[in-house]
Amino acid sequence: MPQTHTTSPTRTVGAAAGVLVRGTVRGASALRGGGSWRPTPYQAFGFLFFLVMLLAYWAVPLCCDAGQHAAVVERLKANLLHPRHPMADLPGAGSPYYSPYAVAQGALARLTGLGGWEMVRLAGPLNLLVLLTGIGRFVRVLTPRPWAPVLAVGAMTLLWGTERAWWSGYLSLMSMTGNLGYPSAFAIGLTFWAWALTGARARGQGQERGAVRYVGPSGLPGLAGYAGLGALYGLILLIHPITAVAAVLGAVAFVAGWQRGWGRASRGGSRGAVVVRWGATAGTAVLVAGCWPYFDVFALAGDDSVDGIHRQLYEHLGGQFWLALLGLPALWLRWRRGSWRDPLVLLFALDCLVVAYGWVSGHYTYGRILGLTLVPLQFASAVELAAPRPWARARRVLGGAALVGACVGLLTVQGGAVVPRVLDPIGLEQPSYWPSYAWVARHVGKGEVIISDGHFAPRSIPGYGPNLAAPIWPDPALDEHERERRLAEVRSYLSPASTRAGRTAVARRYHAHWLLLTRWKRVPEEAVVVAWSRETGEVLARIG
Repeated sequence: MPQTHTTSPTRTVGAAAGVLVRGTVRGASALRGGGSWRPTPYQAFGFLFFLVMLLAYWAVPLCCDAGQHAAVVERLKANLLHPRHPMADLPGAGSPYYSPYAVAQGALARLTGLGGWEMVRLAGPLNLLVLLTGIGRFVRVLTPRPWAPVLAVGAMTLLWGTERAWWSGYLSLMSMTGNLGYPSAFAIGLTFWAWALTGARARGQGQERGAVRYVGPSGLPGLAGYAGLGALYGLILLIHPITAVAAVLGAVAFVAGWQRGWGRASRGGSRGAVVVRWGATAGTAVLVAGCWPYFDVFALAGDDSVDGIHRQLYEHLGGQFWLALLGLPALWLRWRRGSWRDPLVLLFALDCLVVAYGWVSGHYTYGRILGLTLVPLQFASAVELAAPRPWARARRVLGGAALVGACVGLLTVQGGAVVPRVLDPIGLEQPSYWPSYAWVARHVGKGEVIISDGHFAPRSIPGYGPNLAAPIWPDPALDEHERERRLAEVRSYLSPASTRAGRTAVARRYHAHWLLLTRWKRVPEEAVVVAWSRETGEVLARIG
């Protein structure tokens, strides 16, 4: 029996080059503006999670890569158009750290007078907001179930493993205490937004009910929205290139899985129209990325200078990620109900192929997408468990396993991120606590060169403005052979067998006037001790 729908008619307005199409408006509440507002489950949970995560983030001293990102801001603050190398007294042309995100931070630092460390710290709330809103929008494209985004955040932060996985781009509960202020967190938030917009357009949900969209004379939707989406992908590529690899894989998965019109004409238009629309997206992304003046992002594809330090990404995969495998049954159910064209199924398969390529080829940097490789597993589980009750037996088993896995993750690795040490009754693993080197910055001026040993100091000192004789991290702005040569000369300087003449030659070559030594190192006879740290025992001495 045919169904009758009582809806208001769709209105069209003629235009010289096409027409404007207004979607249907349903119900009298659309005219009155709706009833009283009540927060959705995700809005309520997201607000609470934002507060708790922000408190945890502020309670932990910045560590690890934060010194590098603070150094980038300091160099941009000194010279926004032609910044120096982030860690050395060298030109900085070609450094991929000078992204639009970093340049915006540098401009804000110049306006406010804030330092690099303060800017990295203040980026945390913005990045968390972009991340949470992106997750909410992305899950809405996958399912209308109101509790799905709540469960997605829980799965994304808890279902990792029982060994700590702490890398930029890993957004477990523990790693977020240190990584929220990084460009990678912002790029991942934008990636969720890009996937949501891509999925909506591929599925034909590019406009909300009652919205206006442009339709060209041949029925081809206006390209501005697709070009804007391409600009978003280009921005992600510039901010964090390795995250952009996962972002593009997601775009391919959603377009291949949901886009209709590749064959004969359909509601999405002919094959040619589909190619033109997504071609505009790809072309704009390439154009935006290629026009950035600070570095050539496409030259990074052939750069292998950072592959060596990323080999450890492939170690301990089982211990770091096995809890995420609890989402495999949910992903299998999506494949069984639909087909291999389910976007989450496709995305997981593509991610696994890229990670495997990184291992086989020796380009271990591709392992950096491992954090986003877990997203299809985690989000498939969240969508499945957000289904209304009553549940079938299989879903009850899946829900019980996910609950147990979340508890295991919380009690073994993640819980210490949000439970203060003074309130911890069982001795949860705590975030990394690095010492501050503000006491060094009170004596060493910005731009001065320092020779340092140890693990913490060389990774933190550049964030206050000084330079290192030998940068710790690889950077295309400095030839890798030259960086290795500098590291070797610093090691020879700090060797107990070094001579005064040899040390003087190294200090003069790199214009170094300061030494920062751990308590196990002997202070050279020609150095004058200026200050020392009661916390770490490190000694600051002047040379030359």
